[in-house]
Amino acid sequence: MATPNITGIKLKRKSRQLELSFDDGSSYLLSCELLRVHSPSAEVQGHGKPKLVCHKKNVNISAIEPVGNYAVKLVFDDGHDTGLYSWPLLYRLATQSERLWAEYLDRLKAEKGSREPLIDLAVKYS
Repeated sequence: MATPNITGIKLKRKSRQLELSFDDGSSYLLSCELLRVHSPSAEVQGHGKPKLVCHKKNVNISAIEPVGNYAVKLVFDDGHDTGLYSWPLLYRLATQSERLWAEYLDRLKAEKGSREPLIDLAVKYS
């Protein structure tokens, strides 16, 4: 079965979520934090050994840039902007988000990491 294509992407800045709609009629909300800690970038993915990304509880997306008809580049407000999120990757993250989130929290606990930001910033979005 082919992976559905994206038909809509909407950033919900206040709730720090990305709403994704697919051509199979499904739609999902993904947290910006989940997207950031599972970035497909070489910086995060390494060479087969993904880096544990910490302190991203309050991260948000500042820009969404289309890449052809197959992906988007998400620019995060922490400066990270090197991952290309293809439609199949976004669909996988969306459909497996609960498991991926649980595994991330388990890994944080095991490696004594934290979701809490290093510097607490009060950012208000209108």
